[in-house]
Amino acid sequence: MVIENKHRFESDERRGVYRAIAERRDMRHFLSDPIDEKILARLLTAAHQAGSVGLMQPWRFIRITSLELKQQIHQLVEQERRETAKALGEREDEFMCLKVEGILECAELLVVALPDKRENHIFGRRTLPEMDIASTACAIQNLWLAARAEGLGLGWVSLFDPHALAQLLEMPPNSRAIAILCLGHVEKFYKKPLLELENWASAQPLADVVFENYWQHTSLKKIL
Repeated sequence: MVIENKHRFESDERRGVYRAIAERRDMRHFLSDPIDEKILARLLTAAHQAGSVGLMQPWRFIRITSLELKQQIHQLVEQERRETAKALGEREDEFMCLKVEGILECAELLVVALPDKRENHIFGRRTLPEMDIASTACAIQNLWLAARAEGLGLGWVSLFDPHALAQLLEMPPNSRAIAILCLGHVEKFYKKPLLELENWASAQPLADVVFENYWQHTSLKKIL
């Protein structure tokens, strides 16, 4: 028996939501065409509408428009890319062949950071202080999905020293940079996650990560 739900979106609207989720990709290849300012404002508004623990809204977006800063950020990422490659041991050469960012090619570069004085927000964070990061990740995902709906690609870069980046951007003490976002037009979206296309890793099937009642007990395969 199907129960009618008056809050449900229309079928074409639902398809659009699920399509954006399914076709979202972590992009590394960009065109240099500029992004309309109104579209950028819509994307940032979507990000700012994310849910957050205790309504703390811990996200801060720094729009990088200085070419000099972009180049310095690129250098920080390149430095960490080489350190990460060394840490990977036998996969070092393979990793160095991967394209991990599009900082100098994308139309818009955003640094996402957590503000200082986050310790003042106790609601929902007393035992889980990392919920400030989780809340900010929700904002990034909102922006990511909205960008895909607008036909724009977004790549999340995490290869950098957060302290060095905070210093470079003159961030206050106890704030923390957690993401560099490359945003822009793309020639095409990857059919699969790029790391799968490059044979670096494979995505896990949903049935392997859904449990019932207890850790790794019978999964909910009957509904998948």
